Amino acid sequence: MTFYSRKLKMPFEEVLNKVIQNLTQQGFTVIHMLDLRDIFQNRPGVELRNYKILGVYNPGLAYRAITLAPHIGIMLPCNVVIQESENGEVDISAINPLETIAPDQQTPALEDIAQETGIRLRASVDFIARASRQPGLAGSTIP
Repeated sequence: MTFYSRKLKMPFEEVLNKVIQNLTQQGFTVIHMLDLRDIFQNRPGVELRNYKILGVYNPGLAYRAITLAPHIGIMLPCNVVIQESENGEVDISAINPLETIAPDQQTPALEDIAQETGIRLRASVDFIARASRQPGLAGSTIP
């Protein structure tokens, strides 16, 4: 499994809000959010730290990918995970879409879309790490 990841020393909710804000600036839409802590809270003997999975997609890139490979929808949306560790650090991870294309489905055009998607996801993850060191810095976008 290949993914991008950064650890931050910031409050969980602040990281979550910044992740969502910067993903939006990169052209992604958050179509669902799974709160695993909330899901598991009613299970006897199960206690989970803050752990959220965001399902995100970029409409333009998704459309281009689906027109090239109709079954690529099984890989959508892309997942971004925000989780808090016991030491209070918050980890942000995003899938690397270029690594998820099956070898028999790889084409240069589809690889270009996956690479662009990955660049945008990585920019979202990296920007939050940079912004945490530079108070007041606004989001960035990749054209």
